[in-house]
Order: sequence, then structure tokens, then C-alpha cells
Amino acid sequence: MGQRIASRARQTKETQISVSVNLDGTGEYDVSTGIGFLDHMLEQLSRHSLIDLQVKAEGDLHIDFHHTTEDTGIVLGEAVREALGDFKGLTRYGSAIIPMDETCTRVSLDVSQRPYLCWMVEFTKPKLGDMDTELFKEWFQAFAQSAGITLHVENLYGENNHHIIESCFKALARALRQAIEIDPRKADAIPSTKGVLGS
Repeated sequence: MGQRIASRARQTKETQISVSVNLDGTGEYDVSTGIGFLDHMLEQLSRHSLIDLQVKAEGDLHIDFHHTTEDTGIVLGEAVREALGDFKGLTRYGSAIIPMDETCTRVSLDVSQRPYLCWMVEFTKPKLGDMDTELFKEWFQAFAQSAGITLHVENLYGENNHHIIESCFKALARALRQAIEIDPRKADAIPSTKGVLGS
């Protein structure tokens, strides 16, 4: 098996973003988006998935955080999709239930190449610091779409908005770590009876 690494970039009038990933890393990260809380979440994603991650983003933050948040999800998803290569040997499915103090979140995913987001997360306030809480769904939607992942995110219970979204990212990380592992018993096979993913 070759190295599962990839780099992707996106440049528009709204954002300039570059992302590099190593799916078989140790959870090392270098993240700078200009949005402190998003940086923190991406660092959690890297550390708990063991995906080495480099993210550099510059965006129109003088308007709001929407474009930078969404486009970062798009480019990271594209990089993960490229690094997955031909999908041979993938475990494919992953799930995790992550507690964080009073909060508990469940994530289940399928690296299916049939992107879909089921988002069952509610917040008690419209903002978390300077960030609109509605933007977290935008990030997960963008990531799932670009990575080709069927992604279900369900906050089972919780009160603190910081804990709720952090448990979502950590649960995504753990489920993703499980799904992208290579199954040594089927390292040369596509994980589908169809012989192909996405159809």
C-alpha cells in the first residue's frame, strides 16, 4: 500500500485555502484559518483521527466567517477523498459515541462515495464566541459532500454549546479513524459487493 497523502487548494474572490493530509499519520497538525474556534476544532479532528493535517486559510472575515468555514470543509473533504485513492482495503464504516462533561454525541459514517449529511444537533444560542453556531452544519455538510461520505451526526444530549460542537468533531474524528483503517484481511478488495463505491 502506498502512502495515503494528498494536497488540495482552492482560490476564489472570497477565500484562499490550502490543505494537506496524511491519513496514516500520528495526529500532527498545523492549522491557521483566522477563526480561533475553527482552528481548535480542526486540531481536535487531527489529533483524534490520527490524520496529519495542515490547513492554511485566508478569507473575507471582515464580512463574516461563512465562506472561510464552508470552503475549509470543502477543501479538507477533497483532500481526504484524494488520499483515499482506490478505496481498496478500507474498513469503510465507522462510528463513535463521545462524552464531554454533560454532553454526549454519536457519529456514524460510511465512506460510500454517496455523500449525505444527517444533522441532528441543536444549539441554545446563535453564537459561540464570535462564530455563528449555524456555520457548524455548513462545515459538516461541505466536508461530507466533498469527501463522499454518508455522515450522521446526532447530539444525544447536552447544554454547553462549546461541549456540544467539540463532541461532534471528536466523534467525527474517531469514526473517521475507524472507517479509513485498512482491513488486513481484505487489503486488496473494494469494500462492496458491487466491486465499486458510489454506484
